[in-house]
Amino acid sequence: MTTGTPREPHDKPAPPAEEPEDVVDLSLDDALDGDLQSVADEVASGFDGQPGGDGDLQDSGEPRVDLESALTEAEHQMEEMLRREAELMDQHRRLAADFNNFRNRAQRDIAMAVEQAERKILLEVLPVLDNFERGLGASYQDVESFRAGVELIQKQFVEALRRMNVEPLPLKVGDSFDALHAEALTTFSDPNLPDGAVAAVYERGYNLKGQLLRPARVVVNRLQEPGKS
Repeated sequence: MTTGTPREPHDKPAPPAEEPEDVVDLSLDDALDGDLQSVADEVASGFDGQPGGDGDLQDSGEPRVDLESALTEAEHQMEEMLRREAELMDQHRRLAADFNNFRNRAQRDIAMAVEQAERKILLEVLPVLDNFERGLGASYQDVESFRAGVELIQKQFVEALRRMNVEPLPLKVGDSFDALHAEALTTFSDPNLPDGAVAAVYERGYNLKGQLLRPARVVVNRLQEPGKS
C-alpha cells in the first residue's frame, strides 16, 4: 500500500474571500432610526421633480386641452348671452316707447271722438232751438195754430234724435208693464184696463243703438179684489 501525501477532498469549501474595501455597508445605524420619514420624503420629492412623471402627463396631456377648449366655449357662450341680453333690452325700450306713443295717440283719438260726437249732437239740436225762437216771436190767431207749430217742432226734434240713433220705446197705455224697460211711479185702478197694464205714460223711454238709454216712467193699473174697498 502506497503511502504519500493525502489529497484534499474535492468538495472541501474554499476559504472565504477577503471583503473588498470599497463595499458600502447597507446596514442602518442607530442614528437613522428617527430620520426615516425625512429620507422617504426626500426620495419622493426627487421622483416628483423628474421630467416625464405623472404630474407632467396630467398638465401637458389631453385633459388639459379639453379644459382649455371648454373654457373657450364657455367664454363664447357668455359673449353670446351678453349680446342677446343687449338686443332684448333694446327691444324692451323700443316696445315701451311704442306703447307710450300708442297710449297717447289713443287718448287723443278718444278725446277727438268725444268732441266730434258733442259737435254732432249740438248741430242736430240747434235747428230745433231756432224753430222754438221763431215760434215764440210769431203771432197766432188761436191756440190751435200755436199747438200745430209746437207739434212741428216736436217732430223736428224727434227726427234729430233718430239721426243720432235715439228711438222712443213703443210703449202706450194698455200695454203690459215691463220692469226691464219701464219704471212704476204709482198705481191706479181703472176697470177698463187689465190688471198690471200701463195706465198712463208720464215720461217716454228711449233706446240708443238698440240699448236702453232711459226707462219709461209709467203708472201701473191695479184692480181691486172683489169685496175690498
